[in-house]
Amino acid sequence: MPLYGFHCGSCDKDSELLIGFSDKPRCPHCSSRRMERLVSRPAPAGRSKGLVQAARAQAAREGHLSNYSRKERGG
Repeated sequence: MPLYGFHCGSCDKDSELLIGFSDKPRCPHCSSRRMERLVSRPAPAGRSKGLVQAARAQAAREGHLSNYSRKERGG
Protein backbone atom coordinates (compact mmCIF):
# COMPACT_ATOMS: atom_id res chain seq x y z
CA MET A 1 0.00 0.00 0.00
CA PRO A 2 1.23 3.50 -0.78
CA LEU A 3 1.78 6.32 1.69
CA TYR A 4 -0.50 9.32 1.12
CA GLY A 5 -0.63 12.75 2.74
CA PHE A 6 -4.00 13.97 4.04
CA HIS A 7 -5.38 17.12 5.61
CA CYS A 8 -8.26 16.92 8.10
CA GLY A 9 -11.00 19.49 7.58
CA SER A 10 -12.22 19.09 11.16
CA CYS A 11 -9.07 19.48 13.28
CA ASP A 12 -6.87 21.17 10.61
CA LYS A 13 -3.99 18.68 11.00
CA ASP A 14 -1.92 16.92 8.33
CA SER A 15 -1.15 13.19 8.43
CA GLU A 16 0.60 10.61 6.29
CA LEU A 17 -1.37 7.38 6.08
CA LEU A 18 -0.59 4.01 4.57
CA ILE A 19 -3.85 3.13 2.80
CA GLY A 20 -5.23 1.87 -0.48
CA PHE A 21 -6.06 4.45 -3.16
CA SER A 22 -9.85 4.12 -2.89
CA ASP A 23 -10.00 3.78 0.94
CA LYS A 24 -11.67 6.56 2.94
CA PRO A 25 -9.43 7.16 5.96
CA ARG A 26 -10.30 8.49 9.40
CA CYS A 27 -8.21 11.24 10.96
CA PRO A 28 -5.78 9.70 13.47
CA HIS A 29 -6.16 12.83 15.67
CA CYS A 30 -9.95 13.35 15.85
CA SER A 31 -11.45 10.30 13.97
CA SER A 32 -13.21 12.55 11.46
CA ARG A 33 -13.85 11.35 7.90
CA ARG A 34 -13.30 14.88 6.49
CA MET A 35 -9.89 13.94 5.10
CA GLU A 36 -8.63 15.58 1.93
CA ARG A 37 -5.78 14.00 -0.01
CA LEU A 38 -2.80 16.32 -0.46
CA VAL A 39 -0.89 16.68 -3.71
CA SER A 40 2.58 15.16 -3.40
CA ARG A 41 5.67 16.80 -4.79
CA PRO A 42 7.48 14.70 -7.39
CA ALA A 43 10.81 13.23 -6.38
CA PRO A 44 13.78 14.71 -8.22
CA ALA A 45 15.75 12.53 -10.56
CA GLY A 46 18.60 10.90 -8.66
CA ARG A 47 21.23 11.26 -11.33
CA SER A 48 22.69 14.67 -10.67
CA LYS A 49 26.47 14.77 -10.64
CA GLY A 50 26.55 15.99 -7.03
CA LEU A 51 24.36 13.14 -5.78
CA VAL A 52 26.47 10.54 -7.58
CA GLN A 53 29.70 11.99 -6.16
CA ALA A 54 28.26 12.07 -2.63
CA ALA A 55 27.07 8.46 -2.89
CA ARG A 56 30.45 7.32 -4.17
CA ALA A 57 32.28 9.16 -1.39
CA GLN A 58 30.05 7.48 1.20
CA ALA A 59 30.62 4.07 -0.42
CA ALA A 60 34.38 4.62 -0.33
CA ARG A 61 34.22 5.62 3.36
CA GLU A 62 32.23 2.47 4.13
CA GLY A 63 34.66 0.27 2.21
CA HIS A 64 32.50 -0.98 -0.62
CA LEU A 65 32.34 -0.19 -4.32
CA SER A 66 28.67 -0.88 -5.05
CA ASN A 67 28.15 2.64 -6.40
CA TYR A 68 30.80 2.26 -9.08
CA SER A 69 30.28 0.69 -12.50
CA ARG A 70 32.07 -2.55 -13.32
CA LYS A 71 34.49 -0.63 -15.55
CA GLU A 72 35.34 1.80 -12.74
CA ARG A 73 35.86 -1.06 -10.28
CA GLY A 74 38.42 -2.61 -12.61
CA GLY A 75 36.69 -5.93 -13.06
